Amino acid sequence: MDKITRERAERIARAHPCESCGEYTYKKLTVKPAPKTNRTELNEAWVAKKTCGVCGLQSLMGIDEEGEIVWVTQP
Repeated sequence: MDKITRERAERIARAHPCESCGEYTYKKLTVKPAPKTNRTELNEAWVAKKTCGVCGLQSLMGIDEEGEIVWVTQP
């Protein structure tokens, strides 16, 4: 399978609810290519940084080349 596009990674990130309040509204969302070290160690292709539009929680999400969520954390 081909690597997913940035647009597809963004749709995947938006479809994942906020870890705190469960809402799907984000006031800020950025998706960037994963650092080279994470590509080999964690098998991720994209990193999404999200800020919830309801509760303001900031979170990071790793997405692999097939579109699966590898990890989610708060910075």
